[in-house]
Amino acid sequence: MPAAVSNVRPAPDRVLVQIADYVDRYQIKSKLAWETARLTLIDTLGCGFEALSYPACTKLLGPVVPGTIVPNGARVPGTAFVLDPEHATLNTGALFRWIDFNDAFYGETVIHPSDTYGGILPVADWLSRARMAQGGKPLLMHDVLEAGIKAYEVMGGLAIENGFTSVGLDHTILVKIGVTAVVTRMLGGTREEIINAVSNAWLDGHALAAFRRKPNTGSRKSWAAGDAASRGVRLALMAVRGEMGYPAALSAKRWGFYDVLFKGKPFRFQRPFGTYVMENTLFKIPYPTAFHGQSAVEAAIKLHPLVKDRLEAIKRIEVKCHNSSMTILDKTGPLYNPADRDPCMQYMIAIGMIFGTMTAEHYEDRVAADPRIDKLRAKMKLSESARFEKDYHDPAKRSNANSVQVFFNDGSKAPLSEVEYPLGHRRRREEGVPVLMQKFDKNVARVFAAKQRDRILEVCLHQQRLEATPINEFMDLMVV
Repeated sequence: MPAAVSNVRPAPDRVLVQIADYVDRYQIKSKLAWETARLTLIDTLGCGFEALSYPACTKLLGPVVPGTIVPNGARVPGTAFVLDPEHATLNTGALFRWIDFNDAFYGETVIHPSDTYGGILPVADWLSRARMAQGGKPLLMHDVLEAGIKAYEVMGGLAIENGFTSVGLDHTILVKIGVTAVVTRMLGGTREEIINAVSNAWLDGHALAAFRRKPNTGSRKSWAAGDAASRGVRLALMAVRGEMGYPAALSAKRWGFYDVLFKGKPFRFQRPFGTYVMENTLFKIPYPTAFHGQSAVEAAIKLHPLVKDRLEAIKRIEVKCHNSSMTILDKTGPLYNPADRDPCMQYMIAIGMIFGTMTAEHYEDRVAADPRIDKLRAKMKLSESARFEKDYHDPAKRSNANSVQVFFNDGSKAPLSEVEYPLGHRRRREEGVPVLMQKFDKNVARVFAAKQRDRILEVCLHQQRLEATPINEFMDLMVV
């Protein structure tokens, strides 16, 4: 007979304590982190504004019950909706990720840490309005950026060395963990309440990655992050009302997260929590593609002038990439919807070679019906480059390289087109930031008239002015 398991409650799992101590106590001193946080926030908002052009997204927005009124509720950017913080998070999170154009970070798990703003902004807005209704002071955008830096770090710190998608879990599990932790603190939660909340988040039901992978790829991948963030908000609200936690949520034998969902392996960490993730986040600046495809599209567009008039003469196309691209983006056969086309390396390369550009519109059915696209896809072969794979994992480089070479029927070939660091990479930040600002300006202009657009830009484009702005005033700028 096996020995009975003791019912004595252990001390909280080390990872729970690490997260809580970081979120509760860490002082952010990195100027680069603060400046990058502003860029990530406004870029994420811009992605949400562009998403308002897509009926498949906007049909999901609004209250669960039409006509619901929420006193002191949270605003959903670019809309007139005022919702409870949990449902506002679902709405806002869906907007931010709909076109897959916001920033990314990767390790063993690829994540989109700006998904956490989907929970941070609505909670900060609602909390500030509720405080003001009782004569208190609102939170400032400085508090939002601080929460963003810490949420990025929690997500990325877990993602670097731990393969959540490799065991079948969707990466949005880390959105839930990051949002739960920072929102609990925003709500005034103590260190112990952060531990309680995060323990519940690890025990929670988690999304499977099936909806993001062939043959099931569909639009859930565009609202899954909002769903995960909204659950994090719910758990944070419960924790600050006194809901208990579970100290061995990760490590409990047989029943804990490690044994049930992570093949018995405890989490590993490359570095202590700090500001590394925010400082090294990767912007999707020119193309709305999975980040691993950014450099491939750039390489394909370089080839456009050389091949656009010789598409029928192409014999084969050789694509070199790293292993994660092979796993996530190598997709042959039919592509059934825009969400199915986005994570397909062959599709995005074909678009770049044919049109010399890449926009969200290129995933729509009317463009996908162009027969040239599938003809080119059929001629592509992806293979792994050992050099690209090595540099992808090197913490000093964090490259995300792809190369494309075209061979013609007459035996000739186009020059090798290789891009090691996409435009949104930290190594190209000086080149990328002006283009990022153009992207934001364009996205704001999609939704707001000139005077309102100018007010939004006036606040967003200045670090100190943004940080000093009360969150409720900031969200009021974006009501339509």
